[in-house]
Amino acid sequence: MTPEGKLQSECFKWFRYAYPRYKKLFFAIPNGGSRNKIEAKNLKLQGVVPGVSDTCLAVPKGKYHGLYVEFKFGRNKLSDEQKEFLEQAAAQGYATATVWSFDEFQTVIENYLT
Repeated sequence: MTPEGKLQSECFKWFRYAYPRYKKLFFAIPNGGSRNKIEAKNLKLQGVVPGVSDTCLAVPKGKYHGLYVEFKFGRNKLSDEQKEFLEQAAAQGYATATVWSFDEFQTVIENYLT
């Protein structure tokens, strides 16, 4: 598992403990990762879209329809496709966040849900 994947796993574990009523409404969107050409082509045909955030919290709060969270680790930066997705999601009324640590994730979730 990549360091980014480990961070995401740690965050999911905490979220499911802290917010059990929303555990089925916070989910991963497995768009990234290395794939062979055939698998990549099949996933594209099935609707995989480059740049979509790693996770979605499908819980409306205040003026937002839900929350998309992109996980990064170390010096990783958003790709142009990821930036474009986050901008488009925000324009459609979704909250968006990019986090590089567990503490950032926890703060984003607590600020969103409270």
